[in-house]
Amino acid sequence: MLRSERSERLEALGASVSKHAQLCCSFVELWRSMKSILVPSASDPQLVVSEVAIPEPKSGTVRIRVEACGVCHSDMFTVHNAFPGISFPRAPGHEIAGTIDALGANVVGWNIGDRVGVGWHGGHCGHCDRCRRGDFLTCRTLQVPGMAYDGGYSDFVIAPATALARIPEELAFAEAAPLMCAGVTTFNALRHSSARAGDVVAIIGIGGLGHLAVQFAAKMGFKTIAIARGKEKEALARKLGAVAYIDSTAVDIGAALQAHGGAKVILSTVTAAKAIEPALNGLCIDGQIVIVGASMEPLTVNTVGMLGGRHDIKGWPSGTNVDSEDTMNFCVLTGVRAMAETMPLERAPEAYAKMMSGAARFRMVVLPQHTA
Repeated sequence: MLRSERSERLEALGASVSKHAQLCCSFVELWRSMKSILVPSASDPQLVVSEVAIPEPKSGTVRIRVEACGVCHSDMFTVHNAFPGISFPRAPGHEIAGTIDALGANVVGWNIGDRVGVGWHGGHCGHCDRCRRGDFLTCRTLQVPGMAYDGGYSDFVIAPATALARIPEELAFAEAAPLMCAGVTTFNALRHSSARAGDVVAIIGIGGLGHLAVQFAAKMGFKTIAIARGKEKEALARKLGAVAYIDSTAVDIGAALQAHGGAKVILSTVTAAKAIEPALNGLCIDGQIVIVGASMEPLTVNTVGMLGGRHDIKGWPSGTNVDSEDTMNFCVLTGVRAMAETMPLERAPEAYAKMMSGAARFRMVVLPQHTA
């Protein structure tokens, strides 16, 4: 074979190998990508289905293969850039349930394949004055998934190992996800309230948080009274464990609660301060209003009545990873479950819109369809 002919063949072979290698690299790159639903920028309040690179865990973090993510009203903080310090693009979602897919360096006590959840408490600094007192939930630089870092509207999530909660085998991922925020918030607020078994506890709002709160209150041994607008939710409230139902559009809430002896605790899950005010007169002596539904509206309080009744008004944010474990274990023990509608991850914008409209009954959960 002539040298020139051999050179031409070698060049052709080299080009073919190079093309094949490029094609392989393209396939590898495609295989290493994942689906993520992103808010593009601070000025663009929408959710966009995107393809991004699968992230690698750094020291002290793990990569979670997301199996389910709850859609929470607080996700609007990311969509509308209403929380300080959010960098964009950003994937929302802080009701995360899945399995550990990869471990970063210096991660102790966790293994690949572990079933884990991450909620509002998505990491803490460990050295601020609050963390030094063990109050990690109020850390001055608390990391909330979907705000501090990309959240669960994705195939995979990187999260600090210190934020992980173990999911019991008895709970499906779609059952566990809503408990990472809606569940732990209502469970934790009730168990840290002043109510004791047998006391009257009223739940305002039978929605995403309220339908869980009614179940928790009933299973904790409280005389549970549900409060909502209209009569259409009465049957459901009683099925969830309420012994009485108050239609806030038909009667005076305060008087109705006093007919039951007055409420030791009123847990408000609604996002309207005006819905709370009529219930204040329904507290018994040393009664307590506990607020878990966020509202920017001011709450008007009759201080004379508050003083005379020795009433408290208390807010409760959520819970740590250990609190989430307690919540899930309580649900396994008692049968409490979130009522949820599931959608594929690609339909997260639709799920979010349905949640924001109030049409969800009662939690929306998105499920990634893994191809990676």
